[in-house]
Amino acid sequence: MSLAKTTFGRRSFIKKSSLAGGGLLLSFNWLASCKMSAEELATLPEEWFTLNGYLKIANNGTVTIMSPNPEGGQGVKTAMPMIVADELDIDWKNVIVEQAPLNTELYNRQFIGGSQAIRQGWNGLRMAGASARYMLKAAAAQAWQVPTSEVTTRRGILQHEKSNHFTSYGEMASAAAKIPVPEEIALKEIGDFRIIGTPRKNVDGKKIVTGKPLFGIDTYKEGMLIAMIVHPPAFGLKFKSVDQEAIKALPGIRGVFPIKVLNDDFTRQHFDTCAFLEVVAIVGSSTWEVMQAKKALAVQWEAFETYTEERKPYRGPQRTLTIPGGLESSVDHWEKMVEMSSNKTKEVRRDGHPEAAFAQADKIIERTYSAPFLAHNCMEPMNFFADVQADSALLVGPLQKAELTEHTLADRLGIPVAQIDIEMTRLGGGYGRRSYANWAIEAALISQKMETPIKLVYSREDDMTGGIYRPTYQVTYKAALDAQNNLTALHVNAGGIPESPLYADRFPAGAVGNYLAESWTVNTNITIGSFRAPRSNFMASAEQSFLDEVAEIAGKDPIEFRLELLEQAKKNPVGENNDYDADRYAGVLKLVKEKSNWNAADSNTKRGVSAYYCHNTYAAQVLDVTIENNRPIVQKVICALDCGIVINPDGAKNMAEGGIVDGIGNALFGELTFKNGIPEKSNFDTYRMIRMSEAPREIDVHFVENTIDPTGLGEPTFPPIFAALANALYKATGKRYYKQPFLNAKGSVG
Repeated sequence: MSLAKTTFGRRSFIKKSSLAGGGLLLSFNWLASCKMSAEELATLPEEWFTLNGYLKIANNGTVTIMSPNPEGGQGVKTAMPMIVADELDIDWKNVIVEQAPLNTELYNRQFIGGSQAIRQGWNGLRMAGASARYMLKAAAAQAWQVPTSEVTTRRGILQHEKSNHFTSYGEMASAAAKIPVPEEIALKEIGDFRIIGTPRKNVDGKKIVTGKPLFGIDTYKEGMLIAMIVHPPAFGLKFKSVDQEAIKALPGIRGVFPIKVLNDDFTRQHFDTCAFLEVVAIVGSSTWEVMQAKKALAVQWEAFETYTEERKPYRGPQRTLTIPGGLESSVDHWEKMVEMSSNKTKEVRRDGHPEAAFAQADKIIERTYSAPFLAHNCMEPMNFFADVQADSALLVGPLQKAELTEHTLADRLGIPVAQIDIEMTRLGGGYGRRSYANWAIEAALISQKMETPIKLVYSREDDMTGGIYRPTYQVTYKAALDAQNNLTALHVNAGGIPESPLYADRFPAGAVGNYLAESWTVNTNITIGSFRAPRSNFMASAEQSFLDEVAEIAGKDPIEFRLELLEQAKKNPVGENNDYDADRYAGVLKLVKEKSNWNAADSNTKRGVSAYYCHNTYAAQVLDVTIENNRPIVQKVICALDCGIVINPDGAKNMAEGGIVDGIGNALFGELTFKNGIPEKSNFDTYRMIRMSEAPREIDVHFVENTIDPTGLGEPTFPPIFAALANALYKATGKRYYKQPFLNAKGSVG
């Protein structure tokens, strides 16, 4: 839907006040862009719109925009202010962007995740800028005694052409603060955007490349101590005892003690996942001294019995989780998944008569795909600064869900939320890992115990062996073809440990008359959490690899085969819950076909295609690969995206490229296995990450041009690249890839 001439109402979205020394301040709600009409929004209660952002205009014309969401490389700290600045009609060079502190009284949804920041902020940010512009125009109109409708703006200048009056925003800012906030406001026509849709540099770019202290790991406070923790070496173990005296005499060591991260009777919220409830803290004067003491520390662990814990998900009712005892191994995991997929499983969706269609099929294709646990491996180690006093606490560090974490901190520390201050730093990688903040709670508890400021730092081994992994998954696809090679039935049986990856209503659901989707899970004591494009990161790989193989057996071009199915979903959709737009899905496939010159590929390279919809965005990719010395060389990736209006083309391309490179690395190398509860990899010498020389030689990103509201980009390019690579490797090697990672232990395709 075009937003041309769109108007928005409800003054509770935006409030104003004067700045000390003159100027205009507007606070606005970043959730004002919910997918609701103005009439629907007007019926909502006043308190629902907790203000969570600020736009300040100073007398000198400088505009400061407070960015409430944490920045982890996704570019929201640049893109969100661009939206405000465009509607405000200010020169971008006069905009200053600052990170807002955590304040749940002012801000709502002050976190990152799900590629939703731009999508949920779009209309509210536009309205904030447009309202400020209107108030500036109204103030100028009063001063010049002319109609407001005759006052125009351009790049921070107000003008009345008939009377030849003009002035800057800064000179009119104080007067504008006296103007009532408009009840409803007209937004710009999309064709009038001057900043949105133009490339802009990252607002933190210079600070990053010059090494300014932006990240949590950079935090330094005078007099702070350094802390590290020791957790059980295996999942299934818990703390028993520690010989504290053995290291207390070591140089620089100030304290050694166990801490209980969460209380036994605490009802955990969605992001309160914690692998080890009791760990040992070591506190000292320097990182080196603490590391040496950690090596010398003797801790006794013991096995725990099966137990339950109460969990309140982010959405939905509270539930009880069973955590099994025992020391688990990957070999057993694979056997359990095979067994579960063979048993009677939960039916999630049924269309038509799949059993009958399979009985009448001319050909049946059945394939099983699997993937291991994955570690997030953020480049910045987990860390947090804490200074806990008797009745207050200051914490500084990188978090994705700080507004949720402070409630857990309040419960554990016995300090009211209002007395807890969390300063959010830039994230050195997140991908879901920093949504789970047990290390922030550990830091606070250590500071509280020591009665002094401390900075907790995880080693790479602490993080990689500390849980919160991408789950291990398995899915079996079965397809039926008739004598004319038409797809007549599809059966999806998907599960994992401990969650299922199934999205029952996604393509090709809705395109096949006879469809069955089933799901199952297996409990584990190995903790899991959100991982870039949760569940989609596996399902896209399996689904798109399977469709490629079905197309080949049907004797059809893989792109045309997908387009045929999407045409069926468009003209004759099956079911009512399909969660994709067949036209937009087909659009990215057609665009990638055109931009990759699909039908005239270089004979020296082999190529694969994949397409997927997730996080409200459509992505299609063609990947070209060659094999050199038995190793794959990705020559080029062509990516087509439909994410609606592109705010910052430079940032959008960066996000797409990052997701592609990350996906290729995980597809080729990503794997974490367990033996008797112990992770078999703990650092980058064994857990293989993609290297610069292994990244694609070229990535070509294209966007579908439309006027649809913008959607997310942090995750959508990640899932489909797995299958594009698998399908290209098949063309190059003659071997289909059903199990991740695709390369063998030697790093080759053999």
